[in-house]
Amino acid sequence: MSATDPTAPDSPARKRSVVRSLLRLWPYVRPVRARFFTAAGVAVVASCLSLVLPMILRWIVDGPVAERDLTGVWIGGLVLLGVGVLEAALFGLRRWLVARPLAGVEASMRTALYRHTQRLPVAFHDRWSSGQLLSRATGDLQELRMFLAFPLTFLVVNVSTIIVGCAIMLSLSWQLALIVMSPFLPLMWVCISFEKQYSVAARRAQDQMGDLTTVTEESVLGIRVIKGFGRHRSQARAFRALSDQLYGTEVVKARMLGWILAVIIALPELVLGVVLVVGVLQVASGALSVGTLVAFTAIALALRWPVESIGFILAMCNEAATASDRFFEVLDTEPPRESAGAAASAAVPRTPVPGPAADAGEPADGAGEADGMRLTGVGFRYPDASPDAEPVLHGIDLHVRAGETMALVGATGSGKTTLTALLPRLHEATEGTIALDGRDIAEMSRAEVRALVAVAFEEPTLFSASVRENVLMGAVDGTADEEEFRRALRVAQATGFVDALPLGADTEVGEQGMSLSGGQRQRLALARAVVGRPRFLVLDDPLSALDVHTEARVEAALREVLVGTTALVVAHRPSTVMLADRVALLSGGGIAAVGTHAELMRTSAEYRHLMSGEERDPGTGPEREEVSVR
Repeated sequence: MSATDPTAPDSPARKRSVVRSLLRLWPYVRPVRARFFTAAGVAVVASCLSLVLPMILRWIVDGPVAERDLTGVWIGGLVLLGVGVLEAALFGLRRWLVARPLAGVEASMRTALYRHTQRLPVAFHDRWSSGQLLSRATGDLQELRMFLAFPLTFLVVNVSTIIVGCAIMLSLSWQLALIVMSPFLPLMWVCISFEKQYSVAARRAQDQMGDLTTVTEESVLGIRVIKGFGRHRSQARAFRALSDQLYGTEVVKARMLGWILAVIIALPELVLGVVLVVGVLQVASGALSVGTLVAFTAIALALRWPVESIGFILAMCNEAATASDRFFEVLDTEPPRESAGAAASAAVPRTPVPGPAADAGEPADGAGEADGMRLTGVGFRYPDASPDAEPVLHGIDLHVRAGETMALVGATGSGKTTLTALLPRLHEATEGTIALDGRDIAEMSRAEVRALVAVAFEEPTLFSASVRENVLMGAVDGTADEEEFRRALRVAQATGFVDALPLGADTEVGEQGMSLSGGQRQRLALARAVVGRPRFLVLDDPLSALDVHTEARVEAALREVLVGTTALVVAHRPSTVMLADRVALLSGGGIAAVGTHAELMRTSAEYRHLMSGEERDPGTGPEREEVSVR
């Protein structure tokens, strides 16, 4: 998806100021401002030296050449050579001064972008495609570094060169100077018109590049599906369509750039022809010396590049401003509030459960009363949902006592996964309260909540790292001794296949863990959830990809872990439900019934339908019953 539509009336490309957008980069440039400004000053001096050459040439023509002084000609030639060498050395010094600092600016901006995206809520990542974020972290930041290294510097250099050159030409011949400067106002009008149109095209092109990156990334990650269903032709068509859109936009940009370059180049050439004609007439009348005309012409020719480069510089400034807008669109997205009372709370270490024999009724050190999980009047509506749409969850009242395991059962789309995402604050409840051991999680920092709650998702996600690194992401500070690591593997029944890998636990699992089977990935995700002995455990259908024999072994091992942990387990099969002390039936966005498996099988037609496939009476709606509330 495109993050924005640059053609829309409220598009940033239409309303933003190029200067204001580029000034937002200053906090990142400020740490290297000394070398950056020094480099710009060196470049200005080097460029102005090119204007000294015509003055030396004037002296040579009107002096040694006119007087046939061969020695003077040699001296003048050596001075010209020395000035040229000095100019080249200064430009080399400028490049050396800015290379490393600007690479550091790019790195600091990329770090800031990555850190900020990690703080943004899951809802943000649901709306934004990964391709749009990747294009901002790579192409846009590279565009900004190139802007700071070249266009910005040479914008200052060229403006300074034009001002100094005009002052010298005025001192040589004010009549010819006025002729040279006559196209400046028309050129300014052309440039302003160009900037307004080019900014829209530049924004459109960069957004389309983000869309193309998304399709490319999805095609790489989903290559098995594409090949399995023979969809490579349809994917190629989708890619070609986006590529053609980007191609069309780039052609529009090239056409606009060609148009402005034609104007910028043609006007100075026309003016230079007029200057030569008028200058020759003045030389013929004796009003101007030959050396002065040569120097004036040389200065006018030296100013051609600064004037002609305006089109390129304006185009790159617009593209950099667009890249800056896209970068700050992400950084301007406010992360959700930490909490009302613990916004500055530091991350706390996860307090592990001492072991299977832990007394579930006693609070762990540093905790309040061991009350377990308590949800009161909890409701949730997605941020981008229509105002008149029904909430996903409403009026959730649920108490999972300390040390108790509760199974959460419901039909597909009933909101089970959404409810489990509220506990570690991946989403924020829009109404009601959620308490862990009597503490409202809205009053705790996210780091503190996530140190207490471990999660195993239905879709296991592994990273391009070793088995050990993937599992230990769930441990306190990402570290655990070998005994705890092996214990987690045993609980997940992963010891056998992990030890059989080429390098054992140090084997790299590859991108998305695709070198492993679905069941193996799920078991490693389960090991990651239990390795830190969390006080609260949320399992979203953790055994769905396992065969019946492995499932039975994992369930047996999990029973030992769950004895000392307060857990909420999303379940779809009776075998998983049997792990729980009680069951909560989620229906229609609310809790329809709570009780033991046997009680719900006896009293709830909906529950019986979910667990055994028994047909429900069409006339019965979702029940609202509380069974065996203790």
